[in-house]
Amino acid sequence: MFNIQCSIKTGLYGGTFNPIHIGHTQLSQALLDAHLVDEMWLLVSPQNPFKKNQKLLDDDARLQMAKLAVRGIPNLTVSDYEFHLPRPSYMVNTLAHLRQDFPEREFVLIIGADNWERFPMWYKSEEILAHHRLIVYPRPGFELKDIPADVTIADTPLIDISSTEIRAQIKDPDYHGEGLSPAVWKEIKKKGYYTNED
Repeated sequence: MFNIQCSIKTGLYGGTFNPIHIGHTQLSQALLDAHLVDEMWLLVSPQNPFKKNQKLLDDDARLQMAKLAVRGIPNLTVSDYEFHLPRPSYMVNTLAHLRQDFPEREFVLIIGADNWERFPMWYKSEEILAHHRLIVYPRPGFELKDIPADVTIADTPLIDISSTEIRAQIKDPDYHGEGLSPAVWKEIKKKGYYTNED
């Protein structure tokens, strides 16, 4: 059951952010501008349970890049909350802990159409729907269908940027940070991130 007494509606946008790109921040800004949430938390995940074999950059490195990306954007913050929870970081457990630790907030889960398609496979997805509102945003190549009445479809632009593609492009000497904020691109070059990936 939703906590409608909460004064702060907090959008929770989880991901590995490996690396964070302008699509993440543009989507967050669009949701804030549409007043669908009062604030956005980018929840940096230690590991996506659906991508257990994914090679991830160090947790703190991804967290630092996310903080650089959101610097100066009002009502958009980065959280390492899941770093301090048992792993794998199932969203249902994260949300239960957040409800306990921040009773003054209503946490609204933000997911893409790609994740909505496989949402029934999420661990205890019914429990998530029972306790939280969801906002689903469009993703290229994914059709939004069978949306329950209490799930909001966000009217946000289609942003065709992926962290996977950016990681591949970083190894190209002709790549100059397209799709990344200047601060994140500077950090990647400074630290040599992603240049030695297979």
